Parts: sequence; C-alpha cells; structure tokens
Amino acid sequence: MSKALVLQSLYLAASVLFILGLKALSSPKSARRGMNYAALGMLLAVVGTLFHHDVISFSWIIAGFIIGSLIGGAMAIFMPMTAMPQRIAMSHAFGALAAVLVGVVEFMHREFSHGMMAAVGFEVLFGALTVTGSFMAFAKLQELVPGPPILYKHQNASNIALFVLTLLMFVYLIYNPTSWFLFILMILAGLAIGVLMVLPIGGADMPVVISLLNSYAGLAAAATGFVIENKVLIIAGALDGASGFFLSILMSRAMNRSFANVLFGGVGAVPAEQTGPGEARTVIRYSPEDAVTAMESASSVVIIPGYGMAVAQAQHAVQELSTQLQRRGIQVRFAIHPVAGRMPGHMNVLLAEAQVPYDLLLEMEHINDDFPHTDVALVIGANDVVNPAARYKKDSPLYGMPILDADKARTVIILKRSLKPGFAGEDNDLFYEPKTMMVFGDAKDTLIKLVQLLKK
Repeated sequence: MSKALVLQSLYLAASVLFILGLKALSSPKSARRGMNYAALGMLLAVVGTLFHHDVISFSWIIAGFIIGSLIGGAMAIFMPMTAMPQRIAMSHAFGALAAVLVGVVEFMHREFSHGMMAAVGFEVLFGALTVTGSFMAFAKLQELVPGPPILYKHQNASNIALFVLTLLMFVYLIYNPTSWFLFILMILAGLAIGVLMVLPIGGADMPVVISLLNSYAGLAAAATGFVIENKVLIIAGALDGASGFFLSILMSRAMNRSFANVLFGGVGAVPAEQTGPGEARTVIRYSPEDAVTAMESASSVVIIPGYGMAVAQAQHAVQELSTQLQRRGIQVRFAIHPVAGRMPGHMNVLLAEAQVPYDLLLEMEHINDDFPHTDVALVIGANDVVNPAARYKKDSPLYGMPILDADKARTVIILKRSLKPGFAGEDNDLFYEPKTMMVFGDAKDTLIKLVQLLKK
C-alpha cells in the first residue's frame, strides 16, 4: 500500500470520527463518547500526516510531540475543572498562533496566486485577532484585568475604523501578494483588533466570546488547510468554525441579545450616575441551620448553580447535598441556564465531574414552569441568570434576557459571599424579597455545613 493511499485513508477515517464526535457532543449523555471519537480522529490525522511526502525529518516532529504531550498532560492533571474556561481560551490562542506561524512561513517561501493569497491573508488575519482576543478573554476570566467592560470615548467607531482599514490591507494584498510590509502590518493590526474587541465585553458575555473565538480559530485552521493543501485540516476547521458560530448564535438567543449588542454593548459597565451611594436596602441574613430546616420540610428542591459554585469548587459538595436530600424522599433537580458560568456548558461540565446524574440536569425551558410548584429554590453563586430585573426593568442591561424563574418558588435560599452584583452590574431585587433566605459565606464551606447538619 502506497504512502499516499495510507494518508488518504487515515484522513478519511479522521474526518468521519470528527463528524461523529461533534454529533455526540450535542447531548450530555453521549458527550464523553463524542470526545473519545474526536480524540481518536485527531490521533489518526496526526499519524496520517507522518506519511505526507513533504515530511523529510522526524526530529522536530518528535520534539514537538514530547513537549506538547508534557504540557497537555500537566494541564489535564493539575488544572482544576473550575479553570476550564481559561484553558479553552488558551487552546484557542495557541491553535490560532499555529495558523499565523504557518501563514508567515508559507508567505516567506512561496509565490502565491491571487486566490491563494486570499486564503493566506484570511488565515493570518483571523488567526492574529484570535490569538490576542483569546489571551484577553483568559486575562478577564482569570481576573488579571478587570472583568467588567473597559470603555472609552469613540471606542466602537475607532474599532470599526481599524477593522475596515485592516480589510483594505487584506484586499490590497490579494492584488499585490509581494508586499511584505503590508503583510506584517496586517498581522499587527489583527493582533490589535483582538485586544480591542474583547476589552468592551464583560464577564456576563464570556460564553458568547469563548464560542465566537472558537469559530474564528476554526476558520483560521480551515484557511490553513487550503494553504498547505491538507484536506482533513479543511474539514476539521470548517466543522469547528461552523459549530462555534452556531453556538454563539444560540448563546446570544439565550440572552435575548444580538451579536452587535454583545460585541459593542458594553454590558456590565457601571454608569457614572450609579457610582455613588444608592438606596439603602436590607436583607434578612439566615444561618445554615435555618436553611436546613427549610429544605427538610420541603418535598421538592431545585438547585441553581452559577459561577460562584465554580469559583468555590463546590460541585462535589452540591452533589453530596443532593444525595442527602434524596435519601429523605425529597425530589431534587438542577436548573441549568445556558449562559451560567463563563463558557457554554460550564455548569454541566462541573456537575458531570461530580457524578451528578444527567437526568437531574434540566435546561431552562424544561424547568421554568415547575418553579411555582417548587418548595425551595437553592441558588448557589448565580446572580444575573435569576435576576427579576430582566423582566421589568427596561433600563437594565439584562432586560429581555430569559432567566430562571427562581423567584416564583415558595422559598428561595441564596448562597453568596456578599451582595455584590453579577457581571452585568445590576443589583438583584431577589435578594430583598421576604421569602428569600440569604446565607452568606464561601459556597463550599456552607454546603459542607448543610450536609453535616442533614447527616445529624
């Protein structure tokens, strides 16, 4: 069997596995199988590339394999699940960086036709803005830079002007593929666009940003496939780009927002008139003992996880609490908002790690009608996704966003560190409701205390 036939056979098998993996990822029950399909497909694609006729030495390939395996293994072993959004942002950055470097090397050593220059320009432009955009997303998620939107005068106009100018460079390069200076200038402009694109986006919109950057990285990879004539890279990049784009649309719809509002709206910035002291309101502070009493007398409990649960790494304590409640004959379910956390499916990933059964995880449209008949809604670190202001407060950045109807439950227990607003910067009226029991403290510590009290 010739090398070319082996290569094409492995690429075909890899492409089929990528498609099957993506399909399986559409359901939590089959997601693990989907990841295994995709991983096997990637292994076949890498092995197949070793049969490519352009490979004349394996020294750098082996070195890259060893270094990459060590880094990937360390990330898999030591990085906590709560840092998964940051890890995904970094993966986008490095994948896009690889695309940019391939484009630069190809530009240095080949003469391009106009059509091929379009592919190279697209590859390096979208790759460059994905690199810095992903690093900025990582920095916001890791709180290395402020999470709320960073705004300045004429920001949107200047960003759009820079993007149009960069597109003009791209178009000129298609007609004049030999301009080194303009090629480098376009890459630098793309890097700047990535930073400026994420600066005005707040933490509340990070799920959309993460999926959009995923789309950009996929498109850059697909363009790389055209440049180096690699069919499996074209297929994988197209699947990645399309799925990331459609996921971004679904995330925007879940928040009842448009792409333009996400990218340019500055949701989460605190208006100047609101920076002073506001109206003084009081909440009723309760103890873990009070919360246990309310749950023990309930027949149904709906648990609403949020970013606070992720930060406290409290998913295992949540699972233990649900087990203790179920042993008392109490119906327990989990209400999952599509944009809870900092990436699509963030809460699903954390709860799956804690071995919470998939059939207990209900999406918003499947659980909201049950809240009026629910005895206790237990909110763990969630804020914007249960804020009633989204229904009635027209000047709120959350207005129109579908929320979980926790406020319609008979009793609401909220575990939070403080009364600090969520990433949208909107105070939550639910905190001040008479039927709301505010239990302050670290979510993990509080949940462990609740479990201990239930066991007694």
